[in-house]
Amino acid sequence: MYRLFVMMAVLTLLSGCGKREPRAGENHLTVDVLLKTTPVKDQGRSALCWVYAMLATIETEHLMRGDSVNLSVSYAARMALTDRARTYYLTRAARPLSQRGMASELLHTIHTYGLLAYDTYSVPRADVFNVLGRRMQNVCRLAIAQREGLSWLNARLDDLADRSLGFLPRTQFMLGAAYTPQEFARSVCRRDEYQALTSFSHHPFYKRFALEVPDNYRQDTFLNLPIDSLTSLVERSIRSGHPVCWEGDVSEPGFLFHRGRAVIENRDAAVTQQWRQEEFEKFRTTDDHCMAIVGLAHDDSGQKFFICKNSWGPNNPYQGLMFLSFAYFKLKTIAVWAIHH
Repeated sequence: MYRLFVMMAVLTLLSGCGKREPRAGENHLTVDVLLKTTPVKDQGRSALCWVYAMLATIETEHLMRGDSVNLSVSYAARMALTDRARTYYLTRAARPLSQRGMASELLHTIHTYGLLAYDTYSVPRADVFNVLGRRMQNVCRLAIAQREGLSWLNARLDDLADRSLGFLPRTQFMLGAAYTPQEFARSVCRRDEYQALTSFSHHPFYKRFALEVPDNYRQDTFLNLPIDSLTSLVERSIRSGHPVCWEGDVSEPGFLFHRGRAVIENRDAAVTQQWRQEEFEKFRTTDDHCMAIVGLAHDDSGQKFFICKNSWGPNNPYQGLMFLSFAYFKLKTIAVWAIHH
């Protein structure tokens, strides 16, 4: 019922005769496509947007198929952080124990450790992960100094997570049946279901390469496409009823959550492959944030937008959704994850 209310509220706000008046210099937005979503969540001060966004993408995919699924960020984040803590220990702190990451890593976590539903395992505030991450790091440093071994470390990490997040259930109950987290995950997301895509000209197009960004913790590879092809692929995916997970730069002055829009300010020229490459190479495009792309819209001037489900709570004019102009997408996208057809 809450999801239906949010969808109706967003559609009312975005209709051509909606109640929200645009600010000076802004055009009205008209929704062309809006996929079904679970309620917008709030990552708080955590850096777990990549968990929220990829899970939101999977949720919408299932809602569009007629399934009802709302997934546990807390379980996925716990498994990802615990896995990183073990790597931190074994590499003797050579690999950072950070909350930051990419959706590719979450897919690895899902296929290794499984999933739980939101109602089965969740914490009220995501800020708890900041404290948990620091405590895990301290335990790892002690284990490294004393050369304790993985058995000792695993027990301490599980105890920390249990006290911070609650004890893990052994099974996931769904529609009268009991599943292990791994069994539940296999029913929700196939191993090869999503493909990672990007667009940078320092590597050959139509080939895969390990994307050189700090958050690519596992050095996952991405299929490289020209930016116009990538934009068209994402648009086709949305029109076909399939959401897409997006990662990109949100540090631009034109990305304004409180107004619900992301545009390239004071730029009239079309975005080219050369321009976006220059932005990336000079570190003006950075891997800041992840969102789920769940719709399409246009304004009175004909400019097209992707509608994104953000994870900063519902407190903006569009109940937490963001309208990302196609120009912004072309210039500031780092990567996307789309259903592998």
